[in-house]
Order: sequence, then structure tokens, then C-alpha cells
Amino acid sequence: MTIDMNRQSRMQIKIGRSLAKNEAEAVAELREMILQPNQNAIFFFCSSRYDLNVLGKELEQKFACPLIGCTTAGEISTFGYQEGGIVGASIASEELHLHNIVISPLSSFSLSKAEKAAATIRAELSLSTDFDKKCMFGFILIDGLSLREEVILASLYNCFEGIPIIGGSSGDDLAFRKTAVYAHGRFISDAAVFSLFETSLPFMTFKTQHIQPTENKIVITGANPAQRIITEINGEPASQEYARVIGLDEGQLTATVFSQNPLLIKIGGDWHVRAIYKMNEDHSLSILSAIEEGLVMTIGKGVNIVRNFEVQITALENRIPCERLFLLCDCILRKLELNSCGELDEMNRLLSCRNIIGFSTYGEQFNSIHVNQTLTGVVIGG
Repeated sequence: MTIDMNRQSRMQIKIGRSLAKNEAEAVAELREMILQPNQNAIFFFCSSRYDLNVLGKELEQKFACPLIGCTTAGEISTFGYQEGGIVGASIASEELHLHNIVISPLSSFSLSKAEKAAATIRAELSLSTDFDKKCMFGFILIDGLSLREEVILASLYNCFEGIPIIGGSSGDDLAFRKTAVYAHGRFISDAAVFSLFETSLPFMTFKTQHIQPTENKIVITGANPAQRIITEINGEPASQEYARVIGLDEGQLTATVFSQNPLLIKIGGDWHVRAIYKMNEDHSLSILSAIEEGLVMTIGKGVNIVRNFEVQITALENRIPCERLFLLCDCILRKLELNSCGELDEMNRLLSCRNIIGFSTYGEQFNSIHVNQTLTGVVIGG
């Protein structure tokens, strides 16, 4: 690929991070690394271990432009995977316009409210009089413990007339107690932030997963859909039967085992992961996506996760010109697998030579579907 060294960049990107434990120090360090003139927006992702009340006020005071962010199960940037800190990226471009809506509480969100939000944003559009897939995409951050991703995403995708949407479910460093998104200077739970990007810059949304189906199939014979819990598989206690099917004893089940043996379901010709994240005392299994009785599911197995990512990222780079920003929502189970197979350093090497910002999620969004153990994202070229 030939690069024109005299070409004027249409977008300026600055990426930074901090591992400081003090909220003021962390924001100050981040600001020093990413502040730039005429910035349109800042993406940031932070550990839930911070005092979020203090961190929210510091962010609001130190940055004047719109901020889009949430708590995480780990942060991702050009500096690699990290935990317990904050990462951020600023974008400056005359060809980028941002429209934000806050959805809170999630329990009261309805199709009519989605229609109203779409009408409000449609009236603000700069590049078109209607929603246009060629110059618009949506980015959503949603409370990762809300159990509402499917409903919210389906409503938004319908009302915004099928523009591509990507996003992630916020995390809390694997505590599974409380996650939050950032809006109007504070962190809030039971909420989502949806951002519509209008741009004449080239972009592509994408998803990739390294999980392939095996011959092992199971039937969900007992479930609590409201809580995303599987109680029975093949007529037996869920965790016991799942362990038997994958060739282990129940006592050997761990988060790493779950990440290496996820459940798959086929939707519209594509395989989607329904990830297990914990075993409960009553032998039930908690998962990160919708579940219901009667589903026939397939046990999945992973191919090389680093090679899969490298192939995907290279293909995107061949289609989107420099300067590029990759915004990634990457399931925490993928990071656990990278750790268990000793591939984290190699993945960090691939991240280090690119403009990367993102986070480890409790679930990923792609168009109208909530998925797991997947990487969803958008690459924006300048």
C-alpha cells in the first residue's frame, strides 16, 4: 500500500492512559496525553474501582467536549490490555458530528421512546435529512448487569432505520455487582448512552469471533429467562450436564473453562455465542445473553484468537485509509482466554502499532443483536 506523505489528515487522534489510583491524578495524566485543539469527542473507559462520584466530577471539570465512556472489566488501548486504570482517545475533525441520547431508567424504555429519540436526532442531522448508512453509525454503552440489552438494541435499530450499531455492556472488574455509564458529568447505573455519529470520513463497523461449532449439541430443558439462568440441560441439572458433555467433572468448571467451551446458537445463518460466566450453588448456570427453554444449542471451541484478530484487522486496514482509529468492545472472556493460553503479550504487540481504544465488556452489541465472546467495533479513517 502506498501512502501519500503530503496528504493532509482529515482527523487527528490522541490516545492516552493512566494507572494512577487517585482519581484527580488519573484524569490529569489522561488529559495531558490526549488534550488537543478543536476536539469533537473523547472516548474513555475506566475501572470500577475508582470512586466514581469523584472521577465523574474530575472528568467534567477537565474536559469541555462531549465524553463517551463507562466502567469496565479491563481497559484496552494502544498500550495493550490493562486493569484498574483509565484509557482515553480524543478525536478532532471538521467532518465528524455527534448526537447523544441518555436512556434512563432502562426498565421504562419503550419503542415509542425510541421513536421520539430518533425524531429528535433526525431534526439535528447535518449531512442528510434522514438516517443514512453510508455516513452514519451508532455506538451504544449500556449497563452490563441490566439484562436489558436485547430489548434496547432491537428498539434502537428499528427506529434508526438499520444504521449500523456497535457497542458494549459496561463491566465492574468481574465483581458482577454494579456497572455504570457516564452521562452529564456523573456515572449512572440502569442506563445506556447511545451516540449517533455523522461523518464524511470513511468507516466500517465489524465483528469477529474465533469460536467454531463442534458436534456436541444440548437442549435447554429448564431456564429462567428474566435472570438469564439455565437450570436444566438435557433434563439434568445444568452445570452437571454441561460438565459431562465437555468431558469434565462439575468441580473443574471455571471461568476459563466456560470461555473455552461456550454455547452457540445459529441466527440468520450466523453462529452467535451465548457465554456462561458462572456456576451457581443450585447447579444452574448464569449467562450473558438471552436464554429460553427449548433452545437447541451447540458447544463451541476456539481457533487461534490472535491469528483471528490479525486477519480481521489487516483486512480492515486494507479498506480504510490512514489515519485510523479502532474503537473496540471486546468480551472479557476473550481476555481470560488470552491469559490462559499465554497469548496476551502477542495480542498486545498487535495493539501497540495501531490507534486502539476500547474495553473488556460484559457483552457486545452488533446491529440489532446482543452477543458474547465476540469483538465488535468500528474503524474510522482520516
